[in-house]
Amino acid sequence: MRLFKKAGNTLHILSFPGEDVEKGEYLLIRDEKAGKAMIAQVIDIEFANVPGVMEELLRSPDFEDSIRGEDDDPLNVMSHIIYIQDARLLICKIHGTIVNGELRQESSWLPSRMNSTIRKLPTESLVKLADIGGELPIKLGETQDSFPLAIDACQLDGRLNIITGKKGTGKSHLSKLLVLGLVDYGATVVILDLNGEYTNLGYGQDGSENKYHSKIHVLSPGKNFKVTLYQTKLYVIMRTLVYALGLPGTSAREFRHIWKFLEKRGRLTLHELGEAIQGWKCNQHVKDALYSRYSALVSSGFFTDNMAEATDFERLLCKTERNSGGVIVIDLSDTSPSDRQMVVEYVLAKLQEALSQWKIRAVFLFAEEAHLYLKETYWDDIVTRMRHFGLFTTFVTNQPNTIHENIYRQADNIFLLNFVNEHDLQIISRAARADAETVTSIVRDLPPHHCLLLGKIVKDFPIIVKIRPLDVKTMGQTRFFFTEKK
Repeated sequence: MRLFKKAGNTLHILSFPGEDVEKGEYLLIRDEKAGKAMIAQVIDIEFANVPGVMEELLRSPDFEDSIRGEDDDPLNVMSHIIYIQDARLLICKIHGTIVNGELRQESSWLPSRMNSTIRKLPTESLVKLADIGGELPIKLGETQDSFPLAIDACQLDGRLNIITGKKGTGKSHLSKLLVLGLVDYGATVVILDLNGEYTNLGYGQDGSENKYHSKIHVLSPGKNFKVTLYQTKLYVIMRTLVYALGLPGTSAREFRHIWKFLEKRGRLTLHELGEAIQGWKCNQHVKDALYSRYSALVSSGFFTDNMAEATDFERLLCKTERNSGGVIVIDLSDTSPSDRQMVVEYVLAKLQEALSQWKIRAVFLFAEEAHLYLKETYWDDIVTRMRHFGLFTTFVTNQPNTIHENIYRQADNIFLLNFVNEHDLQIISRAARADAETVTSIVRDLPPHHCLLLGKIVKDFPIIVKIRPLDVKTMGQTRFFFTEKK
C-alpha cells in the first residue's frame, strides 16, 4: 500500500492486488524518519482511476470472445497492466497520531509518501492503544478480524445512548445483551417494552429458567401492575391528566381543588373522585372535561381502590437495588396509546421521585420507540434534568427521524445497525460523535447483527462488531401468514 493524497482528515491510499483490506478496518501509516505513525479507518474502497486503464479495459476482449492463439509478450507487460487495472483506492478517515507510543487525537501531521509503510492495524492493538474496554467488560461479539470485543459498562454509566437500525437488523437483541450485561454488575434497569420483546429475559431459548430469572420483574399494566390514587400523588396525576390526556388548564385547576378536598377528608379513592366531580360546582364544560378524563383513568384498569392488588413501584425499585440489581420490564404491548402514556407518566414520575430523594442510586432506562408514548416537551427533560438525577437513558428505535436532533448531538454512545435509506442516513450523520462520511458509507453495507459502535464506549474510534448470540427466549418476532412447512 502507498500513500497517495491527504485532504483535511481524509487519506487516499493505493492498494494493490493481494493486499486484502475491508471497509471499516484500520490502517497504521508509520513514518520511521519522523518517528510518528497515523491511524486511519477505511470508509470506502474504489478502483484506482489510473490514466489509460479505461482504454485498456475497452481494448481487452471478453473471455468468451477471446481470439485463440499464442500471445507474444516477452517483457510480460500484460501482467503489469492487469495488476494496475485491479489496483484499489482506499478512502480513509484519520483518527489519531502515535508519537513516542502515545496516542493523540490529531490529524494535522503529514507522513512522507516515500518513507512511510502502511499495514493493517489489528483491533487488538487498537484496543490497547486507545484503552478501549475496562474493569467491567460487556462482551459484544467479534470484530472483522475475529477479535472478541468488550465494552466497559462504566461507559454506559451516566451516558445517553442510542440504538438504531432498520427493522430486523438486531436492535432488540443488542439491547438485551446490554441490559443483561449491566445486570451482571448489579445495575437496576427499567425497560419500557412496547412489543413485549423483553418479557422472557429470564428464560433460555429452550424455555428453561436462566441465571437472570429471579432478577427479572415483568409488570403488565391493568394486570399485575395497578396503583391507587394515594400512591400516585397529586403531581403525578396532574402530569398524567395534562400531558397524557390533554386536560385544559382551567379544568386542571378545578381538579386540583377536588383532589385536595378529598385528600383532606381521607376519601381519596376512584369512586369518591367520580362522585366529587359529578357534584362539584363549576362550569359544565369543565365538569364534562374532568369526567371524561376520570372515565379514561377508570377504563385503563391501571388505577384501583384495592390496596391488596396495588403495586408499590418505588418499593420494587428499592428491593431490586438491594438485591444487587435486576430488570423491571414495563410490558406495554397490550395497552392502548392513551393508557400507555398514562403508565409511562407514572413510571417516570416515580423514578424521578425515588432518585431525587436518594432512595435509589441510579437507574438505566431502555425506551423502545419512545416517540409513541413521550410528549415532545419531555425529550429535553429526560436528557438533561433527569440524567442529573441519575436516570441514564438508552433510546431504541428503527425510525431515526423520531429522535430529536438535540438528542443525537448530546448522545455519548451510538450503536448503529444497517440503514440504506438516504434520509435515515442523513439524520444519523448529525450525531456529534460521528463523522458523516463514515456513517453513511459504512452503515449502508452492514449485514444483519453487525453494528457500528460510535462514541465513548470505543473512545471515538468507530468499530464494526458482529453481535454475539444470546441464550434468551425470543419474543416480539414478526408474525407471518406464509411460513415454510417442515
